[in-house]
Amino acid sequence: MESTTIQQLCTFLDNFAPPKLAEEWDNVGLLVGDRKGAVARVMTCLTVTPDSVAEAVDQQADCIVTHHPLPFRALKRITTDTVPGMLLWKLIRAGIAVYSPHTAFDSAAVGINQTLAEGVGLTDIQPLIPAEELQGVGTGRMGRFESARTLGDLANHLKEFLGIEHLKAVGNLGAPVEKVAVACGSAGQFLGPARAKGCNALVTGETTFHTCLEAEATEVGLVLPGHYASERFAVERLAEVVSQEFPHMTTWACAAEHDPVIWL
Repeated sequence: MESTTIQQLCTFLDNFAPPKLAEEWDNVGLLVGDRKGAVARVMTCLTVTPDSVAEAVDQQADCIVTHHPLPFRALKRITTDTVPGMLLWKLIRAGIAVYSPHTAFDSAAVGINQTLAEGVGLTDIQPLIPAEELQGVGTGRMGRFESARTLGDLANHLKEFLGIEHLKAVGNLGAPVEKVAVACGSAGQFLGPARAKGCNALVTGETTFHTCLEAEATEVGLVLPGHYASERFAVERLAEVVSQEFPHMTTWACAAEHDPVIWL
């Protein structure tokens, strides 16, 4: 069987999460690597860290598909004097390519926010902020519950879906919730759009103290499972998606990755 190239993997991922859906400030696509190079072993992860790099090198990965980009901002030099430089140096020395779909994956038709909205049991799911050029996709999601729920019910359902024991919430846990907005990661900036669309609650990974105060003052509930939990499940599923498309390749989600925040 003819080997798969990095470019063929990139083409699939570009179709799965079209780069045009990414935010203007983002850095998505192939960030490190030779498009003509062969790829037989792919590891997905949420973030490129010393742990995930060590696993990729140890397991002889040819490519890391990471949600969070590395590099994210332009670098003038790649040296081991900085953490990004050190990580990139190790990956380049090992011949490991890096691809990141980031906010394109957040907004894709079967991306993180769509899956998160379905996971908490929403129906009639639509983009919170529709994309101008593509129908049915966009930034964030919003949907409804078919039957009466409370903010506490939403929080418990989210914990069950994500497989976590702890999360944070803002608002009256007994308040009725019918319409819910979803935006993974750190997305408190979508509180305004969620409120404008008539949402009773916003699910996002994390946000600032002042956004929490604003939510409380405007009576929009917040459910905050943490940045890691709100996105990590999706890179595990992405490994399954890549494996289904390229069954001859070995694809797995990083096992060493963990939430740096300790929930007590």
